[in-house]
Amino acid sequence: MVQHRTILKVADNSGAKALMVIHIFGGSQRRYGYVGDVLNCVVQGASPIGTVKDSQIVKVLLVRTRKEKRRPDGSFIRFSDNAGVVIDTAQDKNPIGTRIFGPIAREVKDKGFSKIASMAVEVI
Repeated sequence: MVQHRTILKVADNSGAKALMVIHIFGGSQRRYGYVGDVLNCVVQGASPIGTVKDSQIVKVLLVRTRKEKRRPDGSFIRFSDNAGVVIDTAQDKNPIGTRIFGPIAREVKDKGFSKIASMAVEVI
C-alpha cells in the first residue's frame, strides 16, 4: 500500500534511481495504491545515460509493497520494499526498461501486464 508522496525503488533499468508518487489512477478520491496498480510518479535522480530524465513525470506499475496483501486463497504476500516498473502508457502496458530486477507479485500478471511478468526473474 502506497500513498501520495511515497518514495519507490525502481525495479528496472530505465535509468531512474527513485520515484515519488504524485497520483494513483482509479478515481479522484483514491488514497492508496496496491500491487498491480498504475501510478503517476516523478523521477528523483536519474542516470545520465538512462531513458528517463530527472524530474520527468512517468507512469509506473507497482510490483512490490511492504504492506501485506491478502490473496483469495487466504494466504498473504509481502515484500521488503516498495518498488515499481516504469511503463510507457497504461493502455500499451510496455515497460521502458529491458530488464526487471527482483521478484514481482502474481497479481501483476493477472492484471494484464504479462510482458513485465515474463521479464522478471521470479513471480511470487
